[in-house]
Amino acid sequence: MKINIAIDGPSASGKSTIAKRLANELSYIHIDTGAMYRCVAYLAIKRNIDLSDGETLGKMAETMDIALSVDGKVFLNQTDVTEAIRQEEISVGASKVSIFANVRSAMVRRQQKMAQAKGFIVDGRDIGTVVLPDAEIKIFQTASVASRALRRFKENQNKGLNSDFELLKNEIEQRDYQDTHRKESPLRKAEDAIEIDTSEMTVEQVVSKIISLIAERNYFYD
Repeated sequence: MKINIAIDGPSASGKSTIAKRLANELSYIHIDTGAMYRCVAYLAIKRNIDLSDGETLGKMAETMDIALSVDGKVFLNQTDVTEAIRQEEISVGASKVSIFANVRSAMVRRQQKMAQAKGFIVDGRDIGTVVLPDAEIKIFQTASVASRALRRFKENQNKGLNSDFELLKNEIEQRDYQDTHRKESPLRKAEDAIEIDTSEMTVEQVVSKIISLIAERNYFYD
């Protein structure tokens, strides 16, 4: 019997990286919810829509087409935006648009429908509390601001992008504040979630830890 795994945590804590690796290890499907909100921000910016205009953003979120492929690509209205939505401007914008109830409800409905069949790993900031409160395994993945900024810095360097470490730290701190203080579905740990601090852990160690949790609870994943 397949299960659903919810991974929550702050920005740049490596949720998507772990979710993707777990999906590959367990032959599950990864739903990157953060990418979905980035798509909303990306399209709003492209259309010059004010990111504080919740009504217009909500209407747009209802009609836009978002598709996630098994190889991790993200398509917005049939266009590959996988790399475009990873820019810092879009990451900050995603946090801003996600505060609106109508935007979140549009995205949550899509995510819940996807996960009904089980066998999904879903990461975001309100998965265990709002999107999949009945997920069999819930992880709250954290890391220090410095370690998260360093990861993003190295990631940008590897992509040949100019990056400022101190600026990244400030942006991450700003996003943490936005995510934990927003009115709609703020970032918080579900009561039954297992917290894992990944500051000093490798990807392999985190994946191994979660697989151990699955085994301890006697869940089968193949």
